[in-house]
Amino acid sequence: MMERAVSSGWLMFIGFRAAEDRIVAALAEAGYAGITRAQARMLAGIDPAGTRLVTLADRARIPKQTALALVNGIEAAGFVERVPDPSDGRARLIRLTARGRGALPVAIAEEARIEADWQAVLGVRRMRALRGALWELALSVDPHLHPPDASEHEEPNGEHGG
Repeated sequence: MMERAVSSGWLMFIGFRAAEDRIVAALAEAGYAGITRAQARMLAGIDPAGTRLVTLADRARIPKQTALALVNGIEAAGFVERVPDPSDGRARLIRLTARGRGALPVAIAEEARIEADWQAVLGVRRMRALRGALWELALSVDPHLHPPDASEHEEPNGEHGG
């Protein structure tokens, strides 16, 4: 039997999964235990003012029913609440509670440690090249994605991707 080469997508997934594991572990250590990877992903998609369920499902690329189940779980754990959407009284927003907002700095700090660890492995130049390449790929497949600013996806030679 011939071995297949490991795909680039799978290699990216391995890194992503390792980062997710670290973030979920950091949350648990900080007192936010019992949250799954999928629930953490759902929390990460919530805007500061709140987000509609259908938008969360779209961002996570999952069916609305799956998003609903995840939101029900994080609501029961006290991370989010449902509130009326000021722009449409019939609609509801999923909004972070104080507990959900408290978990954010923990996750963000762990993300920064992960980036620093990866940069320690790759070096500054290769890490910048990796981020540039990942932004270029992400922008090519997600028409709704907008980088925060040009420096976020700067190419190593100074040119901007996207």
